[in-house]
Amino acid sequence: MVEEAVIKFAFEKPAYGQLRVSNELKKQGIIVSSGGVRSIWLRSNLEIFDKRLKALEKKAAEQNLILTEDQLRALEKAKEEKQAHGEIVTEHPGYLLAQDTYYVGTIKGVGRIYQQTVIDTYTKEAFIKLYDRKNALVAADILNDRVIPWFEIQDVRVLRILTDQGTEYCGAREDHPYQLYLAIEDIDHTRTKAKHPQTNGICERFHLTVKTEFYQTVFRKKLYKNLEELQEDLDNWMREYNESRSHSGKYCFGRTPLQTFLESKHLAHEKMLDRQHLTVCEVDSLLPMCLYRTVLLLDE
Repeated sequence: MVEEAVIKFAFEKPAYGQLRVSNELKKQGIIVSSGGVRSIWLRSNLEIFDKRLKALEKKAAEQNLILTEDQLRALEKAKEEKQAHGEIVTEHPGYLLAQDTYYVGTIKGVGRIYQQTVIDTYTKEAFIKLYDRKNALVAADILNDRVIPWFEIQDVRVLRILTDQGTEYCGAREDHPYQLYLAIEDIDHTRTKAKHPQTNGICERFHLTVKTEFYQTVFRKKLYKNLEELQEDLDNWMREYNESRSHSGKYCFGRTPLQTFLESKHLAHEKMLDRQHLTVCEVDSLLPMCLYRTVLLLDE
């Protein structure tokens, strides 16, 4: 009876902690310590707020429950926190790519160096190219030169790209090279909100990795005379990153980004077939009306 009451409370008030649940149950005549509440939650995989919310969402979907105000409030709060921390929703390879500009530094004789970074948010497959400037042309160039051709070889479409509000990514479509390129490739553009805590976090984490594991090491060992030398060494590091280094991300599960991509790209193919089927169905539904209108016109 005590265990049932504790588990029931976890669904009714998912935002309550173990101490508060213990106190509330005591008011109902059910004596259980806060440690006892935690032990029961541990056995039921409900010991943290996120797990209780996921269990609640699953139960609501399976049983078609009408959620209470407390449950709705908890779900909304969790959604806001995810948005604040820049949590990314992605469904399959190619569904959403994240792109950002990273300032590498200045090299004598070369000048300023900027890095364009593009990452597939589902598999963490990453693409990098170095430039001596930061503008819309180079932002589009990495997509045209490295990203889109690679996805075409894999027979996977890029559906959407997430960027910040930088001028290299945002502008009037009629005369902005990056916007024009996305329009030509039929890629949707999502921007992070200005003056908002949400950021392009997946790129920021990658930039920290490439800074500490590549740039800080090679700049101590080698004096680069041009951008091409640095790009060559960076490409070698990237091959190891994508093909040999295991990741513990949400969809990688200890696999490399490339392995994750190859083993999950069927999801993208299945989604594409669904979209094509939907389009065909829409056309088929319109054909009788079109034929009817054609007959009317001929009769006239």
